[in-house]
Amino acid sequence: MQVETLKVFCDLVESGSFSQSAVRNFITQSAVSQQIRVLESRFNAPLLVRQGRSVYPTEAGRILYEGAREILDRFERIDLQLKSMGEETTGTVRIATIYSVGLYEMSLVIRTFLKTYPKVKLHVEYSRANRVYEECQKGEVDIGIVTYPKPRRGIQVIPLPADRLILICPPQHPFAKLRQIDVRKLNGQNFVAFERDIPSRRAIDQIFRAHNVEVRVVMELDNIETIKRSVEIGAGISIVPLLSVQREVQSGALAQVHLARQAFLRPLGAIVKSNRTLTPAAQKLIELLQRLQPEARA
Repeated sequence: MQVETLKVFCDLVESGSFSQSAVRNFITQSAVSQQIRVLESRFNAPLLVRQGRSVYPTEAGRILYEGAREILDRFERIDLQLKSMGEETTGTVRIATIYSVGLYEMSLVIRTFLKTYPKVKLHVEYSRANRVYEECQKGEVDIGIVTYPKPRRGIQVIPLPADRLILICPPQHPFAKLRQIDVRKLNGQNFVAFERDIPSRRAIDQIFRAHNVEVRVVMELDNIETIKRSVEIGAGISIVPLLSVQREVQSGALAQVHLARQAFLRPLGAIVKSNRTLTPAAQKLIELLQRLQPEARA
């Protein structure tokens, strides 16, 4: 039995898809089926059961998966240690990030990383939070970057420096003349909000509830860019991460006002698949994310 066969099996269990396992291992679906038959013949037991288009492990398959996963993880650690001895950092790091972090927080990180490790290839994709978690759980990406990170099954959270939240408004708005404002002063204001299923919306709603603030939500949008444009045209005020509006503030398109009394922060986290050994390149990227404070990224 070869290590490659165990990897094909584990990828199939994790993805629930013959086609995904084939793609991950650069083989055909028929080759995946053939390797599964070899394993079932070797252990004289059915390892998988089909439900619709997905496949799930049987009890025997679960036992094999857990043992094979340990073997593969150990083999990967040994492989990485041997390959990294005396060698320059190389390889590919696959990153999935939510839009707001990818567009603002990551820009300097990526530039710094590629300058420091020019032989590493970064593949960055932008997605919504649920999709980022899903891709990490399936092993489709090495690192996910999300806000308000929550532990989930099969996911490890690595805390990153948090963002400061601020109020934004049009330059002609009465609040624009202020350097800071008590969040309770927002009561009754027209407010441009994130959609209800977005973690930032839930967090901001919690801030309002804690301070007995009721705003008039005039728009619900799914990303910061459209929120900024809506505030610019006078639809209402909003609360967003500080780094996301520096360009508009500098150009005079928006005014920013700090929230008084306490610092309201947006936690950030890197998420990785549990029990997976990160490559040296991925480890160095996470270290850089942890070192660069939000102020340094602006």
